[in-house]
Amino acid sequence: MADRHSSSAYTIEEANTRCIGDGDENIILNPQFDDGLNNWSGRGCKIALHDSMGDGKILPLSGKSFASATERTQNWNGIQQEITGRVQRKLAYEVTAVVRIFGNAATADVRVTLWVQPANGREQYIGIAKSQVTDKDWMQLQGKFLLNGVASKAVIFIEGPPAGTDILLDSLVVKHAEKLPPSTPPDFENVVYGVNIIDNSNLSDGLNGWFPFGSCTLNIANGSPHVFPPMAKDSLGPQEPLSGRYILVTNRTQTWMGPAQTITDKLELYLTYQVSAWVRVGSQRNGPQDISVALGIDSNWVNGGQVKAYDDRWYEIGGSFRIEKKPSRVIVYVQGPSSGVDLMVAGLQIFPVDRKARFKHLKKQTEVVRKRDVVVKVSGSDTDIPWGAFVKVKQIQNSFPLGSCINRTNIDNEDFVDFFVKNFNWAVFGNELKWYWTEPQQGKFNYTDADELLDLCEKNGIEARGHCIFWAVDSVVQSWIKSLNKNDLMTAIQNRLNGLLTRYKGKFRHYDVNNEMLHGSFYQDRLGKDIRAYMFKTANQLDPSATLFVNDYNVERGNDTRASPEMYIEQILGLQDQGAPVGGIGLQGHIDYPVGPVVCSALDKLGVLGLPIWFTELDVSSDNEYVRADDLEVMLREAYAHPAVEGIMLWGFWELFMRNNGHLVNAEGDVNEAGRRYLALKQEWISHSQGHIDGQGEFKFRGFHGTYTVEIITLTKKFSQTFTVDKGDSSLVLNINL
Repeated sequence: MADRHSSSAYTIEEANTRCIGDGDENIILNPQFDDGLNNWSGRGCKIALHDSMGDGKILPLSGKSFASATERTQNWNGIQQEITGRVQRKLAYEVTAVVRIFGNAATADVRVTLWVQPANGREQYIGIAKSQVTDKDWMQLQGKFLLNGVASKAVIFIEGPPAGTDILLDSLVVKHAEKLPPSTPPDFENVVYGVNIIDNSNLSDGLNGWFPFGSCTLNIANGSPHVFPPMAKDSLGPQEPLSGRYILVTNRTQTWMGPAQTITDKLELYLTYQVSAWVRVGSQRNGPQDISVALGIDSNWVNGGQVKAYDDRWYEIGGSFRIEKKPSRVIVYVQGPSSGVDLMVAGLQIFPVDRKARFKHLKKQTEVVRKRDVVVKVSGSDTDIPWGAFVKVKQIQNSFPLGSCINRTNIDNEDFVDFFVKNFNWAVFGNELKWYWTEPQQGKFNYTDADELLDLCEKNGIEARGHCIFWAVDSVVQSWIKSLNKNDLMTAIQNRLNGLLTRYKGKFRHYDVNNEMLHGSFYQDRLGKDIRAYMFKTANQLDPSATLFVNDYNVERGNDTRASPEMYIEQILGLQDQGAPVGGIGLQGHIDYPVGPVVCSALDKLGVLGLPIWFTELDVSSDNEYVRADDLEVMLREAYAHPAVEGIMLWGFWELFMRNNGHLVNAEGDVNEAGRRYLALKQEWISHSQGHIDGQGEFKFRGFHGTYTVEIITLTKKFSQTFTVDKGDSSLVLNINL
């Protein structure tokens, strides 16, 4: 996935007097055009000043006039102001622009962008805010940015709409962002976990509590499974058998029609709910049918779990959701199959998840999976060595890979680099190795950014994943690639493989070969099925030392019918049948409100292939840093406790350089609760032990895999040695001769 920037937009209902006032530290000069167009210029177009437009229908919102960017011939044309020398590095800035459009388009994307030229002379574009803007009302775009390095030149501009559409700017504010107060931990003291909030789930009281969502018909029938869905059972433990009764939904004329309940008053904010049910489709189906548990939360729709039904078997749906803003109304309903296809639903469960209970289970599992018994066996000729000599064992480093995404601009910030090298032992580059970055135009290469990131990693003993050689999703393929005929495209693919794999031979331990093949098929559509296996086989020939991965998203979430574990397994087996040396399974792990058993179920299924599984782009998202910390702990513990998982890569850790509300460190370097939780888990997964040599000359302990020092202290001497605890079922015997 691509790098993300913070952005948001709001409709203005009254003048934005909050943003501009006495004592405000706006670094924009002439922000409301009180001094005409001084300090402003057009970016590839003309600009003009107005006190009204559109026969007086468009008036300034907060001042006497506004500006327009007009005669635009490119979407990057707009209105700009240079802010060189007025913006400082390592400070977070908040940007507020009041905009609308005028001309050919009624709605269009409008963006606030910062163009920066660092000291090294290379260009950098920072996306600050983006939203759909109309020609009817003034809109407020808000976002943040941070400069990691020194800017020789910096220009902020408004851009985005198609050619021929004017951008109107009422005001622009850029000021040092206020630090938000820390989140308050949600109060879960009185929550009763594991209790189903669905009324009459077992249908022992007919259809009481249920209603048809849409003009469909609900009836009760018999013949559904009596056993609990496995993922729910993993969370709830032993349960009474289900009744075998199910809701039969007929006369469905729309895909969204199905059985429903209103659950508004049963939900707690910030609490994570697990969703589980048995579902089935009728014989009218014509091909695979999607079925999902949906939640209508006021005007929004949330996917609580989804499955694809291929035949008339009962399928398990497993998913989750969370609400972080108080809703007026919440309806849960089961929907999805085509109109005219009957739907069957049994044993729908929605219950709050007891994460602490799950953590206890995972800690026990971790003891088995990630530790090994060690025997320190001491011998020597000195007769004065007492067998009760003191032994101190200290783990220097856990060998389990814990890494993060980094970007070239990040390494200009010494605070970022310091946190990264201290707390991660692997790296992946956000964009800098992708084809659109290394060869944006045919024959014009940029490997400098990747080289500099790789140099940082090598200097600090940090391993690197190569992300990615190709990307199968059509929307991220360069336009020059799309313009090639089949022969030239094949040549370009060969050149890409040769150029990248030869240049970096032995440098990257992993490669994501063709990213997101469950969700995209650009190269396969153009060149046929064999191209995917060809990419793997050629990459392996060029750099046999690299492990080659498939890499995709949503496989572990239970809410994407394009990306189930079963589909991933089928894809991997198909590649292997064609001779592709698939060496690893990448789960991106972009996940909101994770539930352990749902994630673990996917890992169990994928683990059958016997390939190492990595979480390659892990991030979580909540505006409450304590909830975010809980989400992160869920994912880290599930991964670390599972024997098939061999590494975890976070998709960033620093605010404004990763997904919104996913950061561990705030923009200006303050570690938040999610970051503290990460550091605490790292410390928990370090083993220390001390004691005395027993009568057999031995000292025993059980420790996490990794590098250790052992120190033995007698009355006459002090001895120390470094050793490594690798994976193994039998005890590791460390022989020390004093």
